[in-house]
Amino acid sequence: MSILHILNGDSTALGFEETGLEGDVLVWREVLSEGPLAENITSASFWKKRSEWISETFNDTPENYQQNVLDQLAKLDDLYDEINLWFEFDLHCQANLLGIITYLKQKTDLSAPATYLICPNDYPGKDDFRGMGELDGEELVYLYDTIRVQLSEIDFVLAAEAWAVYTTRNAERLQSFLNNTTFWGSLHLLKPALSAQLQKLAVNDKGLNYIEQRLVDIYNYGYKTWPEILSVFLEKEKIYGMGDMEVNIYLQKLIRKELVVLN
Repeated sequence: MSILHILNGDSTALGFEETGLEGDVLVWREVLSEGPLAENITSASFWKKRSEWISETFNDTPENYQQNVLDQLAKLDDLYDEINLWFEFDLHCQANLLGIITYLKQKTDLSAPATYLICPNDYPGKDDFRGMGELDGEELVYLYDTIRVQLSEIDFVLAAEAWAVYTTRNAERLQSFLNNTTFWGSLHLLKPALSAQLQKLAVNDKGLNYIEQRLVDIYNYGYKTWPEILSVFLEKEKIYGMGDMEVNIYLQKLIRKELVVLN
C-alpha cells in the first residue's frame, strides 16, 4: 500500500524522521493564514500569486518557492492509497489544513485515497504544548496510534465550505458560518482557529486589527526590542501559530505608522 504523510512544516519533519512510519513525506511550507487567497486552490493563478507574495514579503525568490512548495505539491499527482495529514490546532495550521483538504477535494476522487488526520491541541505531560515540532519520533508515533482519525466525505464538504468563506476575508460571512455550523466532524479544532481569524479581521477605532493592537499593547507595556515583543506575543497568542516572520509583517506596519519605535 502506498502512503503519503503531509507534514505542516520542517520542524515536524525533523521528529518524523525518527518515527519509522512507512510512506513518502510531503512537507507543507505554505502560510495560508496570510497573503492573497482564492477559492480555487488548484488553479495556476492561485499559486502564481502565492509565489509572488511569498517572494516579496519574505525576501525570497520564485525559484525557492518552486522548490520548497510547488515541487512538494507535485507529489499529490501520484496515486496514493492513504494520506496522513499532520496538522495542529492554531490558525496557521488550520488554514493550511483547510487548503490541503480542499486541494485534495478539487483534485481527486473522494473514494481514494483514504485520508487521515493527526491533529493534537495538547500532549500528555507538556503543559505548554505548542506543536508537533517539539516532539520526538516516539511521541509522534504515540499521536499516530491514539488520535489519528479517518476523514469522512462530510469532513471534506465542511472543509470546502469553510475554505470558501475563509478566502473571502469577510467578517460577516465568517461570523455567520461560525454561528450556523453546529457539526464539525473530525475537524474539531477548526472553530476556535476561525474564531481567531474573525478577531484578526475586525478593525478597531484606531484602524488596528487584533494582532496589531496586541503588539502595540505589548510595546506600550514596556517591551521595546524585537526579541522581547516577539517572545511575549508568541507566548500569549498561541492560537495564531505565527512565526517570527509572520509577526514581523504586522510589526513593520506599526513601525511605518510610528506606533512602535524599536530600541
